[in-house]
Amino acid sequence: MPELIIPTARLRDSWLESRDEWGRGVHQDGAGLRPGTEVDTPEQFAAWVDGLVAAADRDVPAPEGWVHCTFRWIVEDDRYLGAIALRHELNDFLLRAGGHIGYGVRPSARRRGLASWALGEMLVEAGKLGLDRVLITCNVANEASARTIEGRGGVLEDVRETELGPLKRYWISL
Repeated sequence: MPELIIPTARLRDSWLESRDEWGRGVHQDGAGLRPGTEVDTPEQFAAWVDGLVAAADRDVPAPEGWVHCTFRWIVEDDRYLGAIALRHELNDFLLRAGGHIGYGVRPSARRRGLASWALGEMLVEAGKLGLDRVLITCNVANEASARTIEGRGGVLEDVRETELGPLKRYWISL
């Protein structure tokens, strides 16, 4: 049975296996891995995980240009399967392109309904934060993600060209 957990350095080996499935340097939606972040050593990985956990702390100001964010990992039997991120508010970039929620499932774990399940769980968390609706975007070519969003009540607002390429923008009322 899958579960959403707070990121932990304990799952480093499984996370690295997943990263290698995606391919080194490939963007993983929802993972919080920024370009140039080093995670190969245990110390680097632990520091990155600590940053993911700290990103949700509203008592600490978010870095310039960023917003507070709750990261969760999709895990089953201590195996990292993917990640989902809930941004607590929208800045200009997130309103245009990024949205409130981003998620990604490692290639070997896809087509099991994990993204839909995790999205449903994070929509509950969004409500607890006081959000009454959330914006979720996906690449126009990512039909699986579009179905996931629509299956959770997403209503297409528009398709637009963004700095991330052409995106579908959906709103989900909570």
